[in-house]
Amino acid sequence: MGAKIKKDDLVQVISGKDKGKTGKVLQVLPEAQRVLVEGVNRVTKHVRAGQNESGAVTGGLTVVEAPVHISNVMVVDPETKKPTRVGFREEEVEKNGVKKTVRVRFAKASGKAL
Repeated sequence: MGAKIKKDDLVQVISGKDKGKTGKVLQVLPEAQRVLVEGVNRVTKHVRAGQNESGAVTGGLTVVEAPVHISNVMVVDPETKKPTRVGFREEEVEKNGVKKTVRVRFAKASGKAL
């Protein structure tokens, strides 16, 4: 079965401290059932001072995105701009004279392919 949420999808957080925020999916962690969303669930991380390639000493506090559980986000419908459920349908595609059946993700609210 295909993934309902993929990298570069526009998603909206539907529960938790960042409820209502939208962002692009940066990474999907399927084994942990989590996604990394741009600008969502930002946490402060302490970084030990050390030298990088250019010789500059880096360290201190940095703000990074932490993963969010996949059940707490919904894909934003490209037509209505609202969060929607994702479904799959099979479509016939012809390429180089060969017909092929392909599974396509679509937004259930508008029926538009994602």
